[in-house]
Amino acid sequence: NIKPQLPWTPGHDVAGVVEQVGEGTTKFKPGDRVFTKGSVTGAYAEYTVAEEDTTFRLADRLSFQQGAGIGTPYMTAYRALFHRAHGKPGETVLVHGASGGVGLAAVQLAKAHGMVVMGTAGSNEGMELVRKNGASHVFNHREEGYTDKIMAATSGSGVNLIVEMLANVNLEKDLELLARHGRVAVVGNRGPTNINARAAMTKETSIIGVMLYHMDAKELGETVSALYAGFTQGTLSPVVGREYPLEQAGEAHRDVIETKGALGKIVLTI
Repeated sequence: NIKPQLPWTPGHDVAGVVEQVGEGTTKFKPGDRVFTKGSVTGAYAEYTVAEEDTTFRLADRLSFQQGAGIGTPYMTAYRALFHRAHGKPGETVLVHGASGGVGLAAVQLAKAHGMVVMGTAGSNEGMELVRKNGASHVFNHREEGYTDKIMAATSGSGVNLIVEMLANVNLEKDLELLARHGRVAVVGNRGPTNINARAAMTKETSIIGVMLYHMDAKELGETVSALYAGFTQGTLSPVVGREYPLEQAGEAHRDVIETKGALGKIVLTI
């Protein structure tokens, strides 16, 4: 049962200014600019409580809106690419559904890591956004035959790694797109998935699940250090799509459900 016990305040990712710190806190002081990936009391509020070990300093060059788009998207993308799929410089990665928050984070991270980046989106606007954020090849996943274009772009050899946002729709196609010993990192799924396992057998490919909540303290420390370096150096920059005031949270949720084709991260502001 995923329904929370009421009353309940939704939201995990948030950025803002420290108002007060608890006894024994040493990392932060009132007035510090921070973001968190795990609000304890909920992010849809003027004030929220977060634990010290899940709160991090916000790079000076980033806005609070961008800070609110760091936690889940960038940490998930980093975990998928490097902790789980062990992406390496020079490999070709396909971000299957690249125009949303996690997808754009994956594109930026892979590009900064020296990988050849391909991405898909469902609109011309989304494709241009993916291209601007570092993808060398961009494809419209609503077009008939787009997977043939992806294979052609690899000269028929396939891609080494796929970051998959909608496995129930794309996983079978992913297995055909992989090179020998390729990996699919499954970040998102919305239903039952049917595949022919022989497609994985013949090229000895791997299907890898990704869940941010399994990240341990050591992995979290590595991830935050890598992200902070990217944010301060400018190789990483969260893309904020639409912004809604907190009182229009319901409309923001409808936007997520009804809009076809994500364009960056949707953020609530106060």
